Amino acid sequence: MKPFTSIRAQSVAAQGEQRLIAGIRRWLGRASPAAPFGIGDDCAVLPPSKRHQLVTTDPVIYGQHFDASVPARAVGAKLLKRNLSDIAAMGGRPVAAVVSLALGPNTSVRWLEQFYRGLAACALRHRVKIVGGDITQGPAGFFGAFLTLHGESTGRRVVARRGAREGDLIYVTGTLGGSLLGHHHQFTPRLAEGAWLAGRPEVRAMMDVSDGLAKDLGSLTPDRLAPALQAATIPISPAARRRAKATKRSPLHHALCDGEDYELLLVVRRGASAFEAVWRKRFPELKLSRLGQFVRAGRLPAGSLRLSGYHGYEHLR
Repeated sequence: MKPFTSIRAQSVAAQGEQRLIAGIRRWLGRASPAAPFGIGDDCAVLPPSKRHQLVTTDPVIYGQHFDASVPARAVGAKLLKRNLSDIAAMGGRPVAAVVSLALGPNTSVRWLEQFYRGLAACALRHRVKIVGGDITQGPAGFFGAFLTLHGESTGRRVVARRGAREGDLIYVTGTLGGSLLGHHHQFTPRLAEGAWLAGRPEVRAMMDVSDGLAKDLGSLTPDRLAPALQAATIPISPAARRRAKATKRSPLHHALCDGEDYELLLVVRRGASAFEAVWRKRFPELKLSRLGQFVRAGRLPAGSLRLSGYHGYEHLR
């Protein structure tokens, strides 16, 4: 279902800003506290914290991040979940979010209600408060929702992307590729896993896989080093294999390039031999794959993947 309607009485233009905001308050329900800790003041008030503060932002835009095949409730949940994945990648926990909308005047009120109900359900599930936002008019046929999520560290440490050293091991959770077949909005943010990993001293660096492993791994790779991976170690999803049949590309290509996997990509200190066993005991239902290790640039072992031949998603290209 598209976010738009040709019937003016069913559009946001017929509601006006004030009635629409009142509706948003109802649709969010318990996910949004009373002002000044929620919608209704010039700024929202967040409780003080002695922990590291985390802030991330990501949008969902019609035609870019979803289409008419994705239910409105799933779009609202995706908006929050893709931000939750960023918090998970640094080992944090989410606290509060603000949501800004750019709406074409023909945006359907019914669709928007379901969008907010999906957002609210996801927020309640992950204990996130929706504390404010903004609405502005966009051109006809445009829908964009922009969420800024505030979080905090779960312990003394947050895990950044930098920190890998020569010989360190590279791991990824779950499976990769084929997200277009539904995973891009049906995924589970790895919050519990990220918080646990942040407490492990052998974990040196971490990020989430959003633009494809082939691209994102570059953000973890230090200067003068290179990731040595074997094709057989890449955890290819069943969806990637289905996509490969339709596109005539290899399943490996889709696993490396599709993006929106929202799995955790992490670097573990070499010699941490017990790490995999401890993981299996702590998270028995989530696959963890050792992809390879970092080596000196120019010294890739025979048979290593040449990631320069693969390209993940890159904005503005």
